[in-house]
Amino acid sequence: MLATDYPVLDLFLTMLYFFLFFIWIWLLVMVFFDIFRSRDMGGVAKTLWVIFIIILPFLGVFVYLIARGGKMHERQAQAAAEQRKSFDQYVQQAAGTPGADTASQLSKLADLKNQGVLTEEEFQSEKSKLLNA
Repeated sequence: MLATDYPVLDLFLTMLYFFLFFIWIWLLVMVFFDIFRSRDMGGVAKTLWVIFIIILPFLGVFVYLIARGGKMHERQAQAAAEQRKSFDQYVQQAAGTPGADTASQLSKLADLKNQGVLTEEEFQSEKSKLLNA
């Protein structure tokens, strides 16, 4: 019953409009993210771009993409690299740097063995604990 009132072509056009609308919203959000992520623009320039895009959305987005769209990917990649770098630093800080820490502990163990504080068996036991940890 519904199929006779709503032809297949109208269904496809409705789906097309629906997806175009969401693509447009996604593009608009990405342009706003890029405006605020950009470090080479001052506050006044960012404000003017936002006002331009709010007042004339289609023209504003298209002009922004022509004027500054080439560097959008670079700014996004740079932000992702900075985020990855800060995450890696956090993980290293939280977990400690096992290579440097183990090396310094082995050096301390060797000094204690050379001073006669540790026996050879104690040294080997502690060394194996450090290397297996």
